[in-house]
Amino acid sequence: MQEKHLNCGNKARLTGDIEGMVEKIINKHQDKPDGLYLVLQDVQDLLGTISEAVLHQIAGSFGLQPKDVSGMINYFPLIKPAPPAKYKISVCLGTNCYLHGSARLLERLSQELALEPGETSPDGKFSLEVVRCLGSCALSPVIMINDVIYPRVELDKIAEILNSCE
Repeated sequence: MQEKHLNCGNKARLTGDIEGMVEKIINKHQDKPDGLYLVLQDVQDLLGTISEAVLHQIAGSFGLQPKDVSGMINYFPLIKPAPPAKYKISVCLGTNCYLHGSARLLERLSQELALEPGETSPDGKFSLEVVRCLGSCALSPVIMINDVIYPRVELDKIAEILNSCE
């Protein structure tokens, strides 16, 4: 099932099927102390993301402003406001990687991709994030693309690594 968005002021609207499924999830968790979080998790599991229209529906059901629900989504890293990128790039800024230049790697990746940490490219191909440790300190500095660790990354190899993402 796919969600359809229609422009109607600032709000997108949901198809009846999606709206009904989200409403069932809301009803299941609404009276629980952690109900909002459980709703966000279940909706993400169902739809893969929390769209603007779903966010408005959930906020209304809990008597909240959409910005409050957005704040919760941003607070919990496992809940994503957008579908995951095809290539998730994680830059380790743990102590050892940092001492070996990972901050410069992050800066170069940010320039090459025109992304800030936490952002996803408009085409959905790349996302960029900062992590505190990838468990590969002996290979620092490291980056990880999806589940692949790139050891001892040098600035002049960034373009080559990005080009290898097909």
